[in-house]
Amino acid sequence: MVRAIIKKILFRPKTDTDKLVAQANEYGRFKEHEFSFRGMKLKVTDFVSVAWQLKEFFDDGRMNFIADTQKPVIYDCGANVGVSILYYKMLYPEAIIKAFEPDPKVFSCLKKNMENNRISGVELVNKAVWNNNDGVSFGSEGADGGSVFYQGNKITLPSIRLKELLQKEQKIDLLKVDIEGAELEVLVDCETELKKVKYLFLEYHSWISSKQQLDVLLKMLTDNGFRYYIHSIGETLQQPFVEQQFSNGMDVQLDIHAINEHYKG
Repeated sequence: MVRAIIKKILFRPKTDTDKLVAQANEYGRFKEHEFSFRGMKLKVTDFVSVAWQLKEFFDDGRMNFIADTQKPVIYDCGANVGVSILYYKMLYPEAIIKAFEPDPKVFSCLKKNMENNRISGVELVNKAVWNNNDGVSFGSEGADGGSVFYQGNKITLPSIRLKELLQKEQKIDLLKVDIEGAELEVLVDCETELKKVKYLFLEYHSWISSKQQLDVLLKMLTDNGFRYYIHSIGETLQQPFVEQQFSNGMDVQLDIHAINEHYKG
C-alpha cells in the first residue's frame, strides 16, 4: 500500500503549474516577465513567486470559500500582481473587491493584469494598508516580500487606515491580510470591526529582529469568535534547538485561515 502511494506521487504526470514553476526557476528571480496561463495573460515583476501563487490558488485551492451571495465583498490587502483576484473572480464573477498593493512596480503589473483579463468590479488602491493615513516607510523587495519591515530599498509610500474602510461596510465575506509582518498592527487597530468578517486569511511573519507576538494575534482571533487553522510555510528548521540561521529574516511564517463562528451576515 505504501509503495503504491509513493509510486503514485513520484510518477504522477506533471501538471501545467508544475511545468510553469520549473520554467520560472530557470528564468531567475526579480525580472519582469509576461506569460499566459490557462487563458490568462500575466505581467509580473518576479516569475518564480507568481508561479507558486498560481499553484497555491488554482491547483491547491487554498483560498476557496463558500459565500452566501454571488456578490461577496472581498478585501485583498497585499494583492501583489492580482493572482488572488483572478482566482476570486473565477469563483464569483460578480464579487466586489477592494485590492491594496503599495509597491509601485508591482501595482503597475496588477493594474495591467486586470485590464488584460477584462476584470471588472475591482477597486485598486496603490497604498500600504496600515493603522493610519500618514504614510509609511516601505521596503521594496521586488516580488511578493515588500513590507514596512523589509530593510532594503526603503521608500516612503502613502498609507490607508484599514479600520476606517471596514467601518463603512456592513459585512465582509473575506478579508485577506498578507502584508509581510504588518498584520498584527493593522488587525489590532481593526479589532472592533472583525465581527463583520466571515472569513479571515492572514500570513503571520515573525521577524527575527522583533518580538514574537503570535500569542497576541491568536488570542485576538479567539476573543472575537474565530476558529483558526494554521499551516506552516516558508523556511523551516529541522533542529530548532541547534539551527539558528535564517535566510529570509524570519523564524516563523504561517498561513492562518480563520472562520468567524459568530458571524451573522
